[in-house]
Amino acid sequence: MNVSVPLVAILGAAVWVAWRYMGLRAGHIAVCLLFGFFLAATSAAPEIRRLVAVFVEAFSQR
Repeated sequence: MNVSVPLVAILGAAVWVAWRYMGLRAGHIAVCLLFGFFLAATSAAPEIRRLVAVFVEAFSQR
């Protein structure tokens, strides 16, 4: 599965829209980034990647 760059771009666009139009503050963005960074270093990271892969495959088959 090779969707990391497009998925990051989509999530980045979603964060930008939330920041621009929904009142997300820079502090909230920083907390989300730090949470993702530290979550990637845990033992839950492989399971999260598998879950994302399942969702991507399910939506790409439609």
